[in-house]
Amino acid sequence: MSPVTVVRHPFPFSALVGQARLQQALLLAAVDPGIGGVLVTGPRGTAKSTAARALAELLPHGHFVTLPLGASEEQLTGTLDLSHVLQQGEVRFAPGLLARAHEGVLYVDEVNLLPDPLVDQLLDVAASGVNVVERDGVSHQHAARFVLVGTMNPEEGELRPQLLDRFGLALALDNYADPVTRQAIVRARLAFDTDPEAFRAAMATAQQALAAQVVQARGALGGLDFSDAVHAHVSALCLAAAVDGVRADLVMLRAARALAAWDGAPAVTVAHVDAVAELVLHHRRHAGSPASPEAGDAESAGERATAPAPQDNPWGAMPPPADTVAGIASIKPLRAFGNRPPKKA
Repeated sequence: MSPVTVVRHPFPFSALVGQARLQQALLLAAVDPGIGGVLVTGPRGTAKSTAARALAELLPHGHFVTLPLGASEEQLTGTLDLSHVLQQGEVRFAPGLLARAHEGVLYVDEVNLLPDPLVDQLLDVAASGVNVVERDGVSHQHAARFVLVGTMNPEEGELRPQLLDRFGLALALDNYADPVTRQAIVRARLAFDTDPEAFRAAMATAQQALAAQVVQARGALGGLDFSDAVHAHVSALCLAAAVDGVRADLVMLRAARALAAWDGAPAVTVAHVDAVAELVLHHRRHAGSPASPEAGDAESAGERATAPAPQDNPWGAMPPPADTVAGIASIKPLRAFGNRPPKKA
């Protein structure tokens, strides 16, 4: 008798409740993987791995690859068969996890427990989109464009500042303190576990809208520009945070551009910068430097920059499903960010 294969579909990204900022960070990285990945800290049970796995489903190819803690450099980058080079005169490359994650999501749990050289190499490829493997004078390179999502618990050890800075965006999650939010999360999870197919069917329209908007925003990136005033605002925020180098400036402009592309805006504005600033500065701000104006109210900042006009769909990119799973009629996906549904081709 052949073994039974059980296919487990992920929890829908559009049905996540109570994690709008996490959704925002992940969608920004999905629009522009060159941002350099997302680092998420926080307690267990706050949807870190659930959100990362759900994001992969929105990408065109949907790959989700997990990097285990015990992985070697060869497992990560791939290997070269030098004996084949000598015998046949050509490079034989055995792909690693980076190749498998191309056009998908590479998830690293407890990234702070990985060896520093492995993290450094991982972040380098995440930012460049190219993996280069060299051995004894023979080299091979391939595209490795993926959304890197790393999670960690600071109580188990910190990342070195040099590695922290290499992550494009970062945020810290808290436990759910609002009873209504906790109840909505539990209802949604119970409904999904009871009948995953029905739950996913109820969210299909919202999922399709998000996936289409990711593709559309990616296509719009190259046509967006920013003014000197926007650039000056980015510089001022980074200087006020006393960041090292200019990586924060570069990431902030890329993240603001990704948000503008998501919104369908004709250009990057100061409002887009303010909406992403804290995600960029959270892990780079030196002690004693003032927080960005929106740091104390990150949700409001995002909503100010992307609030829909009265005639627009108040759900932003995630329209409420026409039908809901029995027992969760009151659950609605939170608006992640942006105020425009995907345009028709």
